[in-house]
Amino acid sequence: MRQHVNPLSRFFQLPLELPSPKQLFKNPDLPIHLDIGTARGKFLLEMADLYPQSNYLGVEIRKPLVEAAERDREQLGLENLKYIFCNANVSLQNWLLDLPKNQLETVSIQFPDPWFKRRHQKRQVLQNSLLIAIAASLAPNCMLFIQSDVLIVVEQMTKIVSNCSYFELSKDCNQGWSCPSPFLVRTEREAYAFGKNLPIYRAIYKRNNKGLD
Repeated sequence: MRQHVNPLSRFFQLPLELPSPKQLFKNPDLPIHLDIGTARGKFLLEMADLYPQSNYLGVEIRKPLVEAAERDREQLGLENLKYIFCNANVSLQNWLLDLPKNQLETVSIQFPDPWFKRRHQKRQVLQNSLLIAIAASLAPNCMLFIQSDVLIVVEQMTKIVSNCSYFELSKDCNQGWSCPSPFLVRTEREAYAFGKNLPIYRAIYKRNNKGLD
């Protein structure tokens, strides 16, 4: 589903105070996988069921999708998963910085809404300030994963990450965009693109040992 919303509109600029892991999960001390722009949430639904040794948080700017995903989660009784409505670039950064050290294990940004025009690039989900907050929360060698079926979207995101000194491209990506997915579960958009034999562009980054200034 790609029904764009403008993240720069006044409504989406209102900061929200997000619940802490203790408020979100039955076992709040487990490692966390954060999926930014989780859409309908079925990727995390499968991941949380397959890998109960981790907690999963999906954040999404389209509230109806969050409400639908939460209904699915409640029906399955998954207590290591939660979906939250928010604008990641407005409300997520403080939540990341408040996490216990080394708890954030994985961050994924998969098939985000494409904004093709140069003047709309400030609407992209991955902005420098959010990336720095991710870097501050990720422990060394933990993963930032991005993918899309739109090449320019991945190029825009990888340009931002490549200009950040706290991430290094994984050795698994030594053949360009054809690096394998680190997950056994596919997102809905990924499954669609795979079924249509469309290209999927991926990049895997590891947090390096460099400390933030």
